[in-house]
Amino acid sequence: MVDRIRAATRPAYDTRTALVVVDVQQDFADPAGSLYVKGAEEIIVPVNAEIARAREAGATVVYTQDWHPATTPHFARDGGTWPVHCVGGAPGAEFHPALHVADGGLFIRKGTGGEDGYSAFSVRHPEDGEVSSTGLDDALLERDIDRVVLAGLATDYCVKETGLDAVRLGYEAAVVTAAVRAVDLQPGDGERALHTLAEHGVEMR
Repeated sequence: MVDRIRAATRPAYDTRTALVVVDVQQDFADPAGSLYVKGAEEIIVPVNAEIARAREAGATVVYTQDWHPATTPHFARDGGTWPVHCVGGAPGAEFHPALHVADGGLFIRKGTGGEDGYSAFSVRHPEDGEVSSTGLDDALLERDIDRVVLAGLATDYCVKETGLDAVRLGYEAAVVTAAVRAVDLQPGDGERALHTLAEHGVEMR
């Protein structure tokens, strides 16, 4: 585990921080997307502002994408929960066109083998429960990163699970609350997710 920087005056971003931009993709962020998250297009401007701040400070910017095969038990038609979304290579899996995808970013694709890809750090097979790494933890450790800042979609799923995994793995973690939106299958799911993250020590910005 990398040593943590505990200084109270630590800036919002530095070279040991990674901004993780979670799943700002067409199927989630476009109103015509197959799994549109209400209000998702409203976060593009604040997310881009965070990307600019992170890059100016020399922080790493990580971009995650759901990237599913056409057939997977993750999808409702194949026995799972969700409508078909973010099929690898399809337009819905691409980043929202207004998102600033910075040169030199680190890219993580989740669910490529049909897994449930809620966390940027790990995926879980929906049938046998096997968990495997996405490689993000190793990539951050190689860069001597000890803190992650989260923005993107969706608060109550991929942002939440990424934050919980980050804490479990020993990172400091924060969420930019103006730069996330929730699915809210049940009213208040997003707020409950933020509360859970805060209870686990994740900073709310």
